Amino acid sequence: MKTNNQKATTLRLSEIKSMPIRTFWITSIAFFICFFAWFGIVPFMPDVVRDLGLTPDQKWNSIILAVTGTVFARLLIGKLCDKYGPRLCYTYLLIFGAIPVILIGFVQTPIQFLVCRLFIGFIGASFVITQFHTSIMFAPNIVGTANATSAGWGNLGGGANRLGMPLIAAAVVSFGVADEIAWRYSMVIAGVVAMLMGVVYYFFTQDTPEGNFAELKKDGKMPTIKKDEETFLSVLKDYRVWILFVVYAACFGMELTVYGTMDDYLQNTFGLARTTAGNLVLSFALMNIFARTLGGFFGDKFGKLKGLRGRVLFLTVIMAAEGLMLSIFSVTTSLAVGMVFLIAFSLTVQMAEGATFSVVPFINKKAIGSISGIVGAGGNVGAFLAAMFLKSKSAVAETEALAANADLGEAAMKAAQSAAAASAVSSGYFIIGGFVVVSALTTLAIKFSKADEQDVAVEMEAKLAMATTDK
Repeated sequence: MKTNNQKATTLRLSEIKSMPIRTFWITSIAFFICFFAWFGIVPFMPDVVRDLGLTPDQKWNSIILAVTGTVFARLLIGKLCDKYGPRLCYTYLLIFGAIPVILIGFVQTPIQFLVCRLFIGFIGASFVITQFHTSIMFAPNIVGTANATSAGWGNLGGGANRLGMPLIAAAVVSFGVADEIAWRYSMVIAGVVAMLMGVVYYFFTQDTPEGNFAELKKDGKMPTIKKDEETFLSVLKDYRVWILFVVYAACFGMELTVYGTMDDYLQNTFGLARTTAGNLVLSFALMNIFARTLGGFFGDKFGKLKGLRGRVLFLTVIMAAEGLMLSIFSVTTSLAVGMVFLIAFSLTVQMAEGATFSVVPFINKKAIGSISGIVGAGGNVGAFLAAMFLKSKSAVAETEALAANADLGEAAMKAAQSAAAASAVSSGYFIIGGFVVVSALTTLAIKFSKADEQDVAVEMEAKLAMATTDK
């Protein structure tokens, strides 16, 4: 593998002198830090509720706002990546995105908290830059695996905060800070780390194997602004982009929603303790270490066997499996059986996410950033809609249960409320699973021209030939 101005044809993680591999490591770590900070407040929500006096509605709204902010940021950041390059975009996102993370440690009212959660969501756009940067650093034969692995390892930040944030809080307390305000110091620390990572990104990465966008534009090797606008319009008109938007809503969006509601569901349905339920959900999130990579890996393998169509067919199959696993899990009443299907859902949903971004780089190579932004935003739109759907079903069911048992005492009312919530979410999961299966079938409409297939085949052969020569 050549280490200078060449796309990498293998994912040799020890080749840190290679710009693509160094970029892979830095962008994955940056993504991890962003997700760690984005969801960093989650382990502290009981403390926040007590400290700020949040109502149940305000707590739900804070979750929804955090996801909503990311939608707009992802749509914008993709186009900015195409224009200015991933290096500068990531640098500014990390530095400015760290500000609301730090500020949330100083909030005094519920409104201030909600505003900070909205703007913290912007840092979730880091996913788009990571996928864009790996897409232009790796050759077609390995790009799916590289995309999926960087995304999976970055996504770990959203689960690692369950362990990491309490550890940071414990360290803060050891310096004499009161337990009830340790969450504030922890968020400030997370924000400072994100800001420092922005400095690292600026000095130790570059936009492409050939150089930075500014240098390439100066040498006439980059499109003009007018062509950029024309390319972006062609992206908006491409039906395949919007199919992938729905697809990512049906995988990443559903993962966010299911994991966000699973703690309560396991407690209400199977009677698990909160700590046990939380640890189970964390273990599923940690499957990102390998599950997303598998999706990208098999996407690349099917791409070698069947071309670009092969990548689409694998995405169809793994998404259909995801939907079936969730629907079957939703109707299980045995904890042991339920865990089997929940593990299967975790595996398939993360593989589907990896498989999605083994297709994205081939839709339009002149606008990978814009497409990544739109598709990435689809994940958050899906999470928003699914969360609203489950919230509405659960709220209605719980209200009716409380009214029906109002004369039976507090214990009976709580039991009825838990049972109603479990039943509502169970039926919601079943419906969501059906939506995922339907979304899987829509991927079959994604087509590539013969010219697209030939271009990818030629590029792959050329890159592999160069790699062989350079060894």
